[in-house]
Amino acid sequence: MPHALVRGARLNVLQVDEPQHTHGAAREHLVMVHGLAANMAFWYLPYAQAFAKRYRVTLFDLRGHGRSEMTPDGYTPQALGQDLLGLMDALGIARAHLVAHSFGGVVALNAACSDPARFASLVLCDTHISAVRRHAVPREWSRRAHVQSVLDRHGLALDTHDPYFGHRLLTEVAHLQLRHEPVGEDLLALVGPMLGRQGQRTAAQWVKLMDETAAGTQLMGDDGLTLESLRRLLFPILALYGDHSQARLTGGELLEVWPHGEFRRVRDAGHFFPVSRAADVMHECERFWRGDYARRPVVRSGEEQRRHFRSDRVFKIDGAWHFSTRERGHVGPYATPDEAHEALARYISEMAVTL
Repeated sequence: MPHALVRGARLNVLQVDEPQHTHGAAREHLVMVHGLAANMAFWYLPYAQAFAKRYRVTLFDLRGHGRSEMTPDGYTPQALGQDLLGLMDALGIARAHLVAHSFGGVVALNAACSDPARFASLVLCDTHISAVRRHAVPREWSRRAHVQSVLDRHGLALDTHDPYFGHRLLTEVAHLQLRHEPVGEDLLALVGPMLGRQGQRTAAQWVKLMDETAAGTQLMGDDGLTLESLRRLLFPILALYGDHSQARLTGGELLEVWPHGEFRRVRDAGHFFPVSRAADVMHECERFWRGDYARRPVVRSGEEQRRHFRSDRVFKIDGAWHFSTRERGHVGPYATPDEAHEALARYISEMAVTL
């Protein structure tokens, strides 16, 4: 794979384009940014090939990750944001759509705050930011107690109230893997696909990054993002957050920051839903890029002063279709989406008559 020299580091890069467009007219660009302890493979399947039908897709490994160079320092979110802009310069990408997961979203937002004109749009997937970590009112996330019980059961002295516990968990699990100690399935589920059963190489790289560079300190410092700086981002934004993720706290805060943004919840999903629910993520991205959300009101009638996470009223669970209502929760199952939509229409009609 080719490398690009960016701010003193060789970054591993892959660009995906449909063959018929390789020598044709210029196409819009899409750049995808992975999170910590991951690499470009996080986005390669099935996203790159699917999204290449619309855009020229660029994947890359963050500094110190994957096959990119591991430099002694340069790992602050602000510096990694400059890496992103520098990579776009090196590849001749004046402006691009961005998709980013987790810490990759922090990198993308730092780049956007530095040079917003380079962003055509942004899809954030479960990104947590320091401005919410500093929130004056302590708040709970729905799965915190469950995650803490998993950590306790495996004897890991980590506290889920610590906003950086995810960084520390990656390091703990990586050490377990390098010592060839058993790692329970429930614990592996918390650290995502890159440190799964076949993650020995990734584990070794993460431990080296933490132990031999400034990354251990720089990645857990202030990410430089403030709610005031984020308010100045006016390009189209889609924010996707898992129902059971700690990062959902950030999503709740950002609802008030981006009145022009579309906020969608990924039903019953955790932090790594881009892997476990790829079809849902691709569906939401395509709708966003088509402008489907821009063609309808952002808030419901009678709720003009409030912002909400949205989700499709009709959805699939374990192969069957359901619909949701505020009064009854999930209703179903139905054999087809049409049946579920028809039942939802009947329900709405009956409610209207009752009212």
